[in-house]
Amino acid sequence: MSIHIKNEAEIEIMRRAGKALASVMHELEKQVRAGVSTLQIDKLAEELILAAGGQPAFKGYGGGKNPFPATICASVNDEVVHGIPSDSRILENGDIFKIDIGIEIDGFYSDMARTFAIGEISEQALKLIEITEKSFWKGIKNLKAGAMLSEFSKTAQKTVEDAGFSVVKNLVGHGIGKNLHEDPQVPNYFEAGYRDLVLEAGMTLALEPMVNVGTHKTELGSDGWVFLTADRKLSAHYENTILITEKGVEVLTA
Repeated sequence: MSIHIKNEAEIEIMRRAGKALASVMHELEKQVRAGVSTLQIDKLAEELILAAGGQPAFKGYGGGKNPFPATICASVNDEVVHGIPSDSRILENGDIFKIDIGIEIDGFYSDMARTFAIGEISEQALKLIEITEKSFWKGIKNLKAGAMLSEFSKTAQKTVEDAGFSVVKNLVGHGIGKNLHEDPQVPNYFEAGYRDLVLEAGMTLALEPMVNVGTHKTELGSDGWVFLTADRKLSAHYENTILITEKGVEVLTA
């Protein structure tokens, strides 16, 4: 495992990238409503990222025969992550809609995700969104230089399971910096075989609880990208890029 500890100059670029991405997400949120297609949101996201002096981190990701074709991952209801935006996917009242988005600025990446309620949603869906976000914030509460990475995973899992939901296990958070995905992998759960490590100041991580109403199991869709819940029940996602400091955590995409 090779973890790149960022220096002050690199951290400053990542702060800029994080701030720009948070601003883009704020603007996208204003356009998320019933009657809008996920492709409309995607096109706006690309315009905003380019206007901020960045590049979309996801577009073309994976290369090869099936690169990711869009700026955002647009996942609705039982789609966990990596949904491909489409002009035929129109948001409807009662949906929950996940936007996962990344930016690259001056050679460094930032990554974040939010789940939005479309109009009136069920009590269960509302609770799912709240618990997913809460598991992130509770998970980072005790992180700082010298703490164990598993502190996040254990706390996030407990928060989710105490609320009666399940944590997705085959998709995890990650280190981030010069690459969109770097070491270490950061599961949102803890079990035998967990690769723990002591956190150091200057580590940057993209932590992202993915939480399901029913089973933790997922299935890969026919497009080779989207993951769906195996039981087709709802899933929520919440992600921020963070910096580990001597005293705690700085959320770069707040």
